[in-house]
Amino acid sequence: MKIHEYQAKALLAKYGVKVPKSKMVRNSSDVASIVKELGLPVVVKAQIHAGGRGKGGGVKLARSLEEAENLASQMLGMKLVTHQTGPEGREVQTLLIEEGLKIKQEFYLSVVLDRVTSQIVFMASKAGGMDIEEVAAHSPEAILKEYIDPAVGMQAFQARKIAFGLGLSAELVSLATKFILSLYRAFVELDASLLEINPFLLTEDGELYALDAKVNFDDNALYRHKDFAELRDLNEEEPLEIEASKYDLNYIKLDGTIGCMVNGAGLAMATMDIIKLAGGEPANFLDVGGGASQARVENAFRILLADKKVRAVLINIFGGIVRCDMVAAGVIAAAKNLGIEIPVVVRLEGTNVERARELLNESGLNFTTAAGMKDAAEKVVALAGQ
Repeated sequence: MKIHEYQAKALLAKYGVKVPKSKMVRNSSDVASIVKELGLPVVVKAQIHAGGRGKGGGVKLARSLEEAENLASQMLGMKLVTHQTGPEGREVQTLLIEEGLKIKQEFYLSVVLDRVTSQIVFMASKAGGMDIEEVAAHSPEAILKEYIDPAVGMQAFQARKIAFGLGLSAELVSLATKFILSLYRAFVELDASLLEINPFLLTEDGELYALDAKVNFDDNALYRHKDFAELRDLNEEEPLEIEASKYDLNYIKLDGTIGCMVNGAGLAMATMDIIKLAGGEPANFLDVGGGASQARVENAFRILLADKKVRAVLINIFGGIVRCDMVAAGVIAAAKNLGIEIPVVVRLEGTNVERARELLNESGLNFTTAAGMKDAAEKVVALAGQ
């Protein structure tokens, strides 16, 4: 789950992370009172769930009240296009009006889970204010990494190591150490999957700020944070993904033409890969989970078909926990109830697979069965091409 910058800063401030003074607005008529409160200059920042806002024109400095009001009027309702939004962009419905700070130096900080080492990794770089992906690609040595055993937690010496690695002066190391340890505590206690400060700012008067903040939550831990539900902005999410979440389906919309219904995230990734190897493009990631009921499969099918780009569907199920005959019954019911007209390729293996194949053959519906993933991918790509 993603949240906006202004929401992330409000959460981090509770952990002692220093953030600039700011106010959120959704109407340009509110800008004047906020500017009077914060003082000039101010920064007008578009709030969307995507990076690269500055390069796309979504972060602007205003040195006068008139300039701030004009920028707010221009940004609200605009389609902001960045490298993360795609060419369609995102409509800006919320702005953050923030005090302008005198910048001396910009750094980068982030906390994320490293699945290879099963540890939390704290990353830092002197190259702040830039896309960290570009830094990693061209100057990987510029990124510092400190691995943290989650059973032990981040120690003060590790935070100091990062502060010294950023080249901060001795008098700033203590301040930075406290800042870094606060970020780590926030990451753990918020059950975040990503916490990123870019830039981590040193001002001319020697203060350290989180000038920008990005926080993503681990969806699997949201049951521990009931209050986070109010932070969710459905306007920033794909409608089909919102619909899928109502049925606890793991669905991500993509740009291809072949709909995928799979059980298990690993198998879903492999299915998308083999579709691409066969010359096709997956239209989605959809994991129906290990306990797929007939109703669950039917809801998944309905969401798949709501994507008008889908020209064929590949159902790839391995029946370990879930029974193949139950999946087959759900597929048949969905086909009849939804009036499916596009080709459907079914590959089933595992528990009760023979009974599942019988059900599909006896259904009288035009399903294409496949023996193995390669066969299934080649068939569905061919049918989508027709």
